[in-house]
Amino acid sequence: MDWKVLMQSEQMKQLVVDALEDLKGVDIVALDVRNKTSFTDFMVIASGRSDRQVKSLAQNVVTKARERGLVPLGVEGEREGEWVVVDLGEVVAHVFIPEKRDFYNLEKLWGDEAPAAARADRQ
Repeated sequence: MDWKVLMQSEQMKQLVVDALEDLKGVDIVALDVRNKTSFTDFMVIASGRSDRQVKSLAQNVVTKARERGLVPLGVEGEREGEWVVVDLGEVVAHVFIPEKRDFYNLEKLWGDEAPAAARADRQ
């Protein structure tokens, strides 16, 4: 395991969590998905109380990342503001309105309680 990369992804995860907490993100969860997928190390999931807050939360993640010299690989869903994804490589942030978060339930899909068969399919 490359500890330097791990520390960077841990620090990046904390930067995302802090950015979401700064603007009062709701139910922030960080999932370690290193053993489940190769495209990212962590998924950080949060909710906003409205589409406007979801957009602001995602934008704050982008702003804080850029302040640290990180350039997002992509940002999707900003126009609608129901589910915004900020891809920072080692960390992917998902910011939802509550209804969309409940519908997609990423915590169940990617969390520790994901069915073993589903985890095996993603490896």
